[in-house]
Amino acid sequence: MYPIVSTTVFLPLLGALLVLLMRKAPPHVVHGIGIATSGVTLLGAMIMWARGVNETGFAQLEQIDWMPSIGAAYRVGVDGISLPLVLLTALLFFVTFIYSAKVRKQSHAFVALMLLLETASIGAFVALDAILFYVFFEVSLVSMYFMIAHWGHEDRQRAALMFFIYTFLGSLPLLLAILGLYLGSDPYTFDMRVWISNPPLDGLAAMLALIAMLITFAVKIPVFPLHTWLPAAHVQAPAAGSVILAGVMLKFGTYGLVRFAYQMTPDAFREAGVVILIFGVIAALYGAFAALAQSDLKRLVAYTSINHMGYIVIGVAIAALAADPAIRATALDGSVLQMVSHGLVTGALFLLVGMLQDRAHTRDMAQFGGLIKVVPILGWSFVLAAFASLGLPGLAHFPAEFQIFLATLQVEPIAIIAIIGIVITAGLYLRAIAQVFLGDINKTVYDNGATAATLPDLNSRELLALAPLLIFTIVLGVAPGWVLDVIHTTTIALPF
Repeated sequence: MYPIVSTTVFLPLLGALLVLLMRKAPPHVVHGIGIATSGVTLLGAMIMWARGVNETGFAQLEQIDWMPSIGAAYRVGVDGISLPLVLLTALLFFVTFIYSAKVRKQSHAFVALMLLLETASIGAFVALDAILFYVFFEVSLVSMYFMIAHWGHEDRQRAALMFFIYTFLGSLPLLLAILGLYLGSDPYTFDMRVWISNPPLDGLAAMLALIAMLITFAVKIPVFPLHTWLPAAHVQAPAAGSVILAGVMLKFGTYGLVRFAYQMTPDAFREAGVVILIFGVIAALYGAFAALAQSDLKRLVAYTSINHMGYIVIGVAIAALAADPAIRATALDGSVLQMVSHGLVTGALFLLVGMLQDRAHTRDMAQFGGLIKVVPILGWSFVLAAFASLGLPGLAHFPAEFQIFLATLQVEPIAIIAIIGIVITAGLYLRAIAQVFLGDINKTVYDNGATAATLPDLNSRELLALAPLLIFTIVLGVAPGWVLDVIHTTTIALPF
């Protein structure tokens, strides 16, 4: 069978090499290569989706000997947890390339880095060898560092350095945990499938490995108090960087929480389940209240991202604590679906904030007012994405969060206090909509000489980039079954 998984992983890397070889090509040609490459990669992800998954484990497996002397190999494949994230990643990169076609500052380097980041991102979700996963994980950090440092906003150097230090140092405990799992396996292997089917550690060793993994993934998610790098990184990153950072790279943390911590140290995870649940509740509430205090629209979206990621942590913790397999599957179904819906909704919000900043050169909500009369397509698109973010029924977050809270009520009812975050999120987004888009048109003259009354609405390129995210936000809210069926195929078969 044709190796569609490997093709989908490495096609962006080939596109990056082609871009670097075409040093004299004009920017529009370079961006065309980026759009075409990411488009074909999305097609590859759709073929992977069509091939599907199975209940017996991982599907679409591909393996090549790499370092047989230490039990390391190139191993890739998908299941119901990783496949939706692969499709989400390919879609987000495709729309981001369309939106970023306006970039003229060192466009060759920009497109090449984005394509390298796409390979690393998809690779991390399909890797079934722990060393391979770690390589993809680290490459993504380097790519995003340069994205923020070179194409970011006014304080980009500091934000990029903070991002890199936090996430690079945070990844070192994962490396120690991987080595511990390797030394605990018999025979020695880095095959993640073996570690999942027969967890190699128990007792104190398993708990230490779990703690190490939790540190890494808590930084990546991020969970309070290891979250401080995120608002700065989002605010200073270019819009394309924010979309990928929130929509894809934060999922490395929640995906790792399920794939490594939950599946490879199940007994230790169950013992620590209440503590993990508490951190999830804190993240959900802290993100909502912190967002309420923001006047910068992009920072507001960044903090609501922490809020929604907290719900995912709650769902995974509830799955570990649940004795009933059906409740466990419900919690995990909601958590994985929330990863997908968060990528769609938050990706759309960051695109819209970026489009607004492109026009007014500011993110300060006090500088806007009455914009829905001037830029109705942008305005109503923001309203739709904001309503999705606050969990309105019929939009993407609702079916995910409903399953998480349903399972929570059956296992740890007190944790339902996290639902207060939804109330706060509703209030802050309604306030943002009223301040930015409703009321009288603001008379402020922006730095670029424009006023609110003269701002242009979305152009065809921006609309083409935004439309898929909004369409899937509605589709996933109205008919989530086509994704949930894939997720449930794996979650219902988990042995713990």
